[in-house]
Amino acid sequence: MTEERTAAGAESDDEPVGRVITRREILAFLGATGVLWLARCSGAAPGSGEAAAPRGTVGTGERIGSGCVARPQMTAGPYFVDGALERSDIRPDPATGEVSAGTPLELAFRVSRIAENACVPLVGAIVDVWQCDALGVYSDVADQSFDTRGRKFLRGWQATDAQGLARFTSVYPGWYQGRAVHVHFKVRSAPDADPGFEFTSQLFFDDALTDRVHAGEPYRERGPRNRRNEEDGIFRRGGGELVLALEPSGAGYAGLFELGLQGV
Repeated sequence: MTEERTAAGAESDDEPVGRVITRREILAFLGATGVLWLARCSGAAPGSGEAAAPRGTVGTGERIGSGCVARPQMTAGPYFVDGALERSDIRPDPATGEVSAGTPLELAFRVSRIAENACVPLVGAIVDVWQCDALGVYSDVADQSFDTRGRKFLRGWQATDAQGLARFTSVYPGWYQGRAVHVHFKVRSAPDADPGFEFTSQLFFDDALTDRVHAGEPYRERGPRNRRNEEDGIFRRGGGELVLALEPSGAGYAGLFELGLQGV
């Protein structure tokens, strides 16, 4: 399954979904359904989770309950391809055997459910990751500037393990017209789960770190990017809550993103 991106959407990429909800609406939602999303970015050891908005909404950032903070959710955008490869190392292209070049990036997602004020690892949640390569190209899509249908570099999914972890080996993303540097991700229940759940958003990166990474090969072949975080309309609608803190790791970087939910 592939998607063709139209010229009209070439610079806007994807838009945040839903609307900003109030504290009263969130509390009413919790009372009705018992579902609460948690999210936290970290470049170091895991810590306690912080709340994210329920599906279809954008959080206010206001504290809710005991230390929870609402987070934004965003749409999958035109480059999501369902049914990508189940794998941890998403750099290789199965069609050609070519491995995407760039600064190594280790991403870990820890998915939990909240039970009796504690976070319990959620086993078997599906975590999808997709991103552009160092030169701003996505795989398996037709775009106005490239056609990579049939290739699947920098795409993949993993099911969370007994610790609620899903790990990916990737490269630091490049940039493309109209967007700040980012990585897309989706966390959802197994297809036969009842009830099901889904959380879709993006991870952003510190601009100063991106400057350093993009000064090297192969990124500098693309030239200076045309959007920093605060110049990106998507980022301005909540991306500050999704900047992933990274730590040096070997020749590259590593970061952890934590999220949890209540009522599953």
